[in-house]
Amino acid sequence: MNRLLLHILFWVLYLLQDALLEFLWVGPALPPALAEGARFVMALQAAIAVGIPKMLFIYFLLFVSVDRVLKGENNRLWQEITKVVLVLAVIIVVYRAVFHYYVYPEVYHGLLTHRSMLSPSSLLLALMDIGFVSGTAVTLHLLRIQLAGKEREKNLVKEKLETELKFLRNQTNPHFLFNTLNNIYVLARKKSDHTAEIVMKLSKLLRFMLYETGKPFIPVAEEIKMLDDYLELEKIRYNERLTITFQKEIDNGAYPVAPLLLLPFVENAFKHGVSESRLDAFIYIDIKLQEGQLSFHIENTKENGDTQPITDNIGLGNVRRQLELMYKEYRLDVQDQNGRFKVHLTINLDSHAKI
Repeated sequence: MNRLLLHILFWVLYLLQDALLEFLWVGPALPPALAEGARFVMALQAAIAVGIPKMLFIYFLLFVSVDRVLKGENNRLWQEITKVVLVLAVIIVVYRAVFHYYVYPEVYHGLLTHRSMLSPSSLLLALMDIGFVSGTAVTLHLLRIQLAGKEREKNLVKEKLETELKFLRNQTNPHFLFNTLNNIYVLARKKSDHTAEIVMKLSKLLRFMLYETGKPFIPVAEEIKMLDDYLELEKIRYNERLTITFQKEIDNGAYPVAPLLLLPFVENAFKHGVSESRLDAFIYIDIKLQEGQLSFHIENTKENGDTQPITDNIGLGNVRRQLELMYKEYRLDVQDQNGRFKVHLTINLDSHAKI
């Protein structure tokens, strides 16, 4: 429907412009006693009459020749050009016939002297008139096709990025569940009294992941509450051997943040730090939010002499890619030191990208 309205608008504007040119060109040749209003009406009638063969040629170009060339349906371009030239020749003859047998005798009532129907000058003027409007129409048609192609490409890229982001988040959920089930398995093997409690805490976390992580953003307070629950779950496993410090300074807990963005860092601290340490271990977490600027720092112990770089394709690699997709302004620093592993993340939460 929109395309139909655009076509109607194009022809209305063109015919008015063509009528004005006809009025200015032919008007002085008409008798002075004829009112200007009557002259313009005649010019408009003439523009509409000769507009019909122009329309026929233009729509032949747009929906036959141009479309065939663009779709590659005709491998021999010269054949299509020959067809266009032949159709144009017929249209020029029709154009001149309309002028000769209708416009001059019926619209202008024989008030104008006119040349023969197929005089060279008349044919040249007809070619210029048809060529101008045809070139304009084809240019607009190709521009619309190009813009539509760019819009389709933009939508495809958007869909691809949205799918990738969903995939990354869906990776986080089973990865977290796998690690937590390992913890429950260890407690069950020890016949620990904390097994039932840890299963209940896991249930709360899974409920959060089921209902909240499908959203593009959640309040930062909910993300922090989820981290608190996860830390409480891990404390049950490590007892006195682990010291956890979690400092928070939040000026607005309702600020939106991408869900599960911080959890992989905390998981990584347990997986590659605390769980591999044979002595007392610590995890230090500091999170600050001031006027949309989020600062997250986590530091944990690791075994001295462990020179292997700490990597986690599903965890840290996952969150790096999420940051690239979700935020325009962020900085992630990872330091693997002797006996310590540090991560510092800063994000401008107002810089979230529109996928």
